[in-house]
Amino acid sequence: MADDYLVRIGKLIRDARQHRGWTQAELAEALGTSQSAVNRIERGNQNISLEMIARIGEALDSEIVSLGYAGPMHLRVVGGRRLSGSIDVKTSKNACVALLCASLLNSGRTTLRRVARIEEVYRILEVLGSIGVRARWINGGSDLELVPPARLDLDSMDTEAARRTRSVIMFLGPLLHRTDRFRLPYAGGCDLGTRTVQPHMTALRHFGLEVTATEGTYHARVDRGVSPGRPIVLTERGDTVTENALLAAARYDGVTVIRNASSNYMVQDLCFFLEQLGVKVQGIGTTTLTVHGVPQIDRDVDYAPSEDPVEAMSLVAAAVITESELTIRRVPVEFMEIELAVLEEMGLDHERGVEYAANNGRTRLVDLTVRPSKLRAPIDKIHPMPFPGLNIDNVPFFAAIAATAQGSSLVHDWVYDNRAIYLTDLNRLGAGVKLLDPHRLLVEGPTRWRAAEMMCPPALRPAVVVLLAMMAAEGTSVLRNVYVINRGYEDLAERLNSVGAQIEIFRDI
Repeated sequence: MADDYLVRIGKLIRDARQHRGWTQAELAEALGTSQSAVNRIERGNQNISLEMIARIGEALDSEIVSLGYAGPMHLRVVGGRRLSGSIDVKTSKNACVALLCASLLNSGRTTLRRVARIEEVYRILEVLGSIGVRARWINGGSDLELVPPARLDLDSMDTEAARRTRSVIMFLGPLLHRTDRFRLPYAGGCDLGTRTVQPHMTALRHFGLEVTATEGTYHARVDRGVSPGRPIVLTERGDTVTENALLAAARYDGVTVIRNASSNYMVQDLCFFLEQLGVKVQGIGTTTLTVHGVPQIDRDVDYAPSEDPVEAMSLVAAAVITESELTIRRVPVEFMEIELAVLEEMGLDHERGVEYAANNGRTRLVDLTVRPSKLRAPIDKIHPMPFPGLNIDNVPFFAAIAATAQGSSLVHDWVYDNRAIYLTDLNRLGAGVKLLDPHRLLVEGPTRWRAAEMMCPPALRPAVVVLLAMMAAEGTSVLRNVYVINRGYEDLAERLNSVGAQIEIFRDI
């Protein structure tokens, strides 16, 4: 291997390690090697095998190099270009992964329409395939058909795929009806700091689930003599916590009341899907759900999840940051109303079309045209709240939007431990973002964006925010190691190019 390649690989490893927040000693411990060896690798002074590169990538949850994989490795962005035309919003990532987990409730065939072809979905499909579920893409690859085996082979679960997604935690709800004992690996996904799974355990304990943890694995045991004797009050109004409780309640032979439930978009899609399975759910869209479960489900079902409001916000932000006129079609407006109200306060010029129904027949969509606007900082701080408040995943986009506005904006991302820190990467592109504490940012605008070469933040939404800022910056920028973007967005670069962006996908090796 040429010395030049060793140096370049070493730089990629060093940058990925630093973004993970690890020391060389911590990486060495994960690899079972010495700190001096890691130091030599990062300086390009040691030969390194493909096996070692793969091990480092797994340890850092970062795709250092991939073989036989057609997806992007890095993005080269020629910025300063105006977008124009129209672009459709894809189906919801978070709804799709919840529905994949929910398919484990059904002994019949599950067909999901227009499933997002993203890395998060692929990881869940790898896990499902490893335990015996037959999955195939149909209708030209746009739809997904899932057929479960008579008996799941949980001992053969692909633990590496499972560890690369937080969504695997939602296997707890359906699996507790399948077997009395099983194991799940710790959930992974974005590097967003410590997130407790205790609310899941507290909710599912009402169905007899007891979980003990050893290093890297949850060991689950189900006591069939336990059932919900009173309403389940969730200690956290979280989306996945609510979904797990719903999945457990769906096959409980009785009525379950779930209070302090999330009423967010992916939870509603899951409720609509459960109704297709014959489960009656009352209170959809509220914080109290009443579930009339059925002990056995064996139906051939066909369901179309709705569009993704976070992707819709991404595309709105792309238009705002690049000062473009762009029409975003199929926007799930009921999950964007607070965001649009805040943008209106900031001075956004936009137009909404007539509402129409999504393919699930329930969610309200609009076509939204965004025009170049002179924005001003909002008077109040920008902060998320459970639905119907401003969506937690949309907060990072407001950091970049605030950077284009006149004045000082306070962004309070109180949910995640690390995400606000990653948004300071915008400073390398010319923004004035000051980190007040791990959760609060002070953003000064307007910004004269400038091109830069940098590593992709290891969290999905901040990574896309950096990409959008690069699209606004005059000159050529490079965003390296963009696997995390592919976790949540399907063909994002190509789709942005279709409306005037200039983004090239390339790989070093």
